[in-house]
Amino acid sequence: MKLLEGKIALVTGASRGIGKAIAKKFAEHGAHVAFTYLSSEESALKLEEELKAMGSSAKAFQSDASSFEATEQLIAKILEEYQRIDIVVNNAGITKDNLLLRMNEEQWDAVINTNLKSIFNLTKNCLRPMLKQRSGSVINISSIVGLTGNPGQSNYAASKAGVIAFTKSMAQEVGSRNIRFNAIAPGFIETDMTHVLDEATKKAYSDSIPLKRLGQGEEIADAAVFLASEMSSYVTGQVLSVCGGLNK
Repeated sequence: MKLLEGKIALVTGASRGIGKAIAKKFAEHGAHVAFTYLSSEESALKLEEELKAMGSSAKAFQSDASSFEATEQLIAKILEEYQRIDIVVNNAGITKDNLLLRMNEEQWDAVINTNLKSIFNLTKNCLRPMLKQRSGSVINISSIVGLTGNPGQSNYAASKAGVIAFTKSMAQEVGSRNIRFNAIAPGFIETDMTHVLDEATKKAYSDSIPLKRLGQGEEIADAAVFLASEMSSYVTGQVLSVCGGLNK
């Protein structure tokens, strides 16, 4: 059963990791997927071909999510290509970890701009067409750190907590127009970033999780499919923690 048959979905930061897993899962469920990348053109074009092989009229767009002007141009191109946007997944994000006493302004601003301002940029520019069609599902990728905090990640935690507050506010603003806003808060997920960790560090992470393992990108993607589909038609303003029980 394809839960997103014929839907037009936009996934930001999809050339690798969680974004890539979501784009592929959406295509498996029948969505036509537009997705963005910042610099990994080779990976993005490879993913585009993979999605097309699944039957999706996929298209990769190079775009900087932290730039309002770039995002405005992106949405215009997607609407020209597909005429509508049914699903938006705000996934683009970075980390620049440091203790606050050692953190510089550039590290703070870069994380806030990419992780939080990007949510404003995308939402502001896709909201009008969604209001016109009186439907839409926006899924913002937060983090378990946005709920719990984490030493050395004050910038990241602040940005991801902001994503949650923004999500809840927008759910109240546009719920009457049948536009839903929800957030996913992943825990420790196996990605390119975790692959570079040594086994002792991975084990320490796993031991702290009730399910005793790191999560998979596909498990975040499954949650995204649920929130994007009509299976969650009465769900808005919620934070779905996909963290193996870490958020106790």
